[in-house]
Amino acid sequence: MDSALAEGFDQYGFLLDPAAWCESLAQRLACEDGLTPLTEEQLGVLRQMRACYERTGGPPAWYHVCRLSGMDPQCLSRLFPSPREAWRLAGLPYPGEEALAYL
Repeated sequence: MDSALAEGFDQYGFLLDPAAWCESLAQRLACEDGLTPLTEEQLGVLRQMRACYERTGGPPAWYHVCRLSGMDPQCLSRLFPSPREAWRLAGLPYPGEEALAYL
């Protein structure tokens, strides 16, 4: 992936500075990953993931993100190829090996 090698991203393709995230960046990353343009529903989930991360400093419970977004508890699996991809598209930093096992 081009962005993974670009300045501002780590070797795994995660944004180094979450404050540098914007929705247009998420759209660009999704396109680079071969996904269709993100819907408002997907962007809402990404915004909620970011809000949870800002409150806790780590990955939230996925069902909680879905609930806060007003969706069914399985919304992440319906909206994204994987929770890991959603985390990356949300512009959040590399969560670590242990957290990746759950993403």
